[in-house]
Amino acid sequence: MLTFFKNRFAREKQADLESDSIDNWFNRLRQKWGEVPGAESDRVKTNQLIDLSDEALLSMWSEIRQRDTTGERFAVRGWYHLLYKDILHGKRVMDFGSGLGIDGITFAQNGARVTFVDIVESNLAILRRLCNLLNVTDVDFCYLENIGSLSRLPTDYDAIWCQGSLINAPVNVIRAEAQVLLKHLLVGGRWIELAYPKVRWERDKRLPFNHWGEVTDGVGTPWVEWYDLPKVQAMLEPAQFDVVMHFNFHNNDFNWFDLIRRA
Repeated sequence: MLTFFKNRFAREKQADLESDSIDNWFNRLRQKWGEVPGAESDRVKTNQLIDLSDEALLSMWSEIRQRDTTGERFAVRGWYHLLYKDILHGKRVMDFGSGLGIDGITFAQNGARVTFVDIVESNLAILRRLCNLLNVTDVDFCYLENIGSLSRLPTDYDAIWCQGSLINAPVNVIRAEAQVLLKHLLVGGRWIELAYPKVRWERDKRLPFNHWGEVTDGVGTPWVEWYDLPKVQAMLEPAQFDVVMHFNFHNNDFNWFDLIRRA
């Protein structure tokens, strides 16, 4: 009987979260995603990094990128840096949910014109400092205070890059967000996204999404939802995309979507 009531409560809580507004979700996510990987693998808040010296900040960031893209972790992140650094050369790229900028700065260093978009102001403050320190100049920054904040951005992006940034709220919230993002993506542009596959959720015993986030991304993660190709395509409709590639990788921990817009 106790299990029944616990499960019922969990379902009701998930339903309440699914019906919440996009603005409330932004505020909820903002409390979590000022958190980034630290040099010692522990997560840290970017507002705690503000007082680091330039030398210490750059050293920490370089160590994190080296760790997360080489050796055993090449199979997690390094492979797509190698693959996309030439593909995105000379392209206008929106790094949506840029965090510590491991991807966006790397692509900017290899000739992409990158706009960093994030819901946390301290994340962007750190990115501005890092770009200055690395002499990365063809970049812009957008604080996502609310969904209307995207209106100031150009409408001619060649790629929208979403590495795990569109799985942290209910699908109806993400769809509303994606529909605004699509206003900024050219026909012929790429939608490139990392998500978590259904098989990972099943492996984790099909937890309610408002609980699964703490399993995948740690304490305070308010939501994580799995995606597959039909779910991504439905999120993007009525825009139409051809599939460049999609697959699961790293023992089914992640999945990858590379789509090219045709209409």
